[in-house]
Amino acid sequence: MKKFLFLGLMSSVVFFNSCSSNDDNEGNNTSAKVLLSKVTIVYYDNPSQPQTSIQTLEYNNQGELIKTTSALGTSKFEYSNGKPTKTTYYKPDGTVDYYSAYSYNGDLLTTVKAIYTTNPDYNRTITYNYNTNGQVISSSLCQSPACSNPIVDTYTYDGNNISTEISEGGGSSYSTKIVYSYDDKQNPYININKYLKIMMGRAYAVSQNNYLTEKISYKSNGVWTQNQTRTSTIQYNSAGYPTEVISKEAKGNLSAKYTYEYITQ
Repeated sequence: MKKFLFLGLMSSVVFFNSCSSNDDNEGNNTSAKVLLSKVTIVYYDNPSQPQTSIQTLEYNNQGELIKTTSALGTSKFEYSNGKPTKTTYYKPDGTVDYYSAYSYNGDLLTTVKAIYTTNPDYNRTITYNYNTNGQVISSSLCQSPACSNPIVDTYTYDGNNISTEISEGGGSSYSTKIVYSYDDKQNPYININKYLKIMMGRAYAVSQNNYLTEKISYKSNGVWTQNQTRTSTIQYNSAGYPTEVISKEAKGNLSAKYTYEYITQ
């Protein structure tokens, strides 16, 4: 479970659940769909002063996510034939911060462009590549028209779960690799629009199940070295969805606590 929510996602890689077998699992097994309605995260980077982040999610009658709200502001989503076309991001004071425009090639989301009307220097574009199963295998974040130093994220899969994700680039020596293991229960984001999950990105939203361990490495002189491990303990509701996730570092120190609430529609 990552330290970001919908509102700040355009600064990172985006989110997936494309035309793979995951589509069959997106809440169509019963007449009632379970939808994530609230996420509360407590971060313990500074154990003496933990920080709390709360995000609420709202849907229309078709079960499409139309609005998210947090202390950072509000985001509103527009659709055409089930495909997101535009997301408008509002500051806490209600003024527009920027908007994102989505482009497609058939049923595949190809790019998401963040447009700042008052400061075009902040504009950025994320481009996606897929495997033959319709799963996102890489994304490239360009923060300038020349795109000389993109941030590139690559993914490998074990079935419908991301097993390894690697992030590198951005004009620095930054690099990180995370290897995951999973439970067999539904991810909280499973019933959210598949293209928005691509926009959200990474294993916490893209994968079908919930990860239990994160083995984190950095690259030095071309060699990956593992320097961190997180383990999650998960509580589930009667429908098998996570209600609480407690993430701890290798020595037992708290990393974060995630609480999930749902509605049925």
